[in-house]
Order: sequence, then structure tokens, then C-alpha cells
Amino acid sequence: MNDDDRDFVEHWCMEVGTRAVPGSPLLGLAGLCLGHTARRFGRLSDDALALARSLSARAEADPSDVDGRALDGYDDVRSFLHLW
Repeated sequence: MNDDDRDFVEHWCMEVGTRAVPGSPLLGLAGLCLGHTARRFGRLSDDALALARSLSARAEADPSDVDGRALDGYDDVRSFLHLW
């Protein structure tokens, strides 16, 4: 997360968050990292925002599918992008 290139950071969050298998801890991590990206850069692409929302919904519905870090990440997304 020390990279100054938002597109690069977001790209890898998206890759991990869309390619990891259900139940992988990488899914929760991807959601959390999208939250950090929103905090650090103040914006996310529409696709990244949709993924953060989807991972959060999956975590809420079934924590064995996506762990709770995705919920924390989406809270950060909503907070730092003023989506409340």
C-alpha cells in the first residue's frame, strides 16, 4: 500500500477480489484493501466500488465465504467516499 499509483493498487485489489475462490481469506483482504485505497486516494473506480459492496454483502450473508475484513473495508469506503 505504499505505492502512489492508485490504478496499480486498485488493479491488484480487483484481481485478488475477483479471482480468489469462495472461502479464501484473500477475499476479505481484498475488501479491506479497497477500503484502504479509498482512504488513501479519496476515490475508487465504479468497478472497485461495486466489488467492495459485493464482498461486504457476501461477508454479511456468509462469513465462511468472505471474512469480516470485507465489512470493515466497505465501512471505510463509505466513510472516505462520503457514501453514507
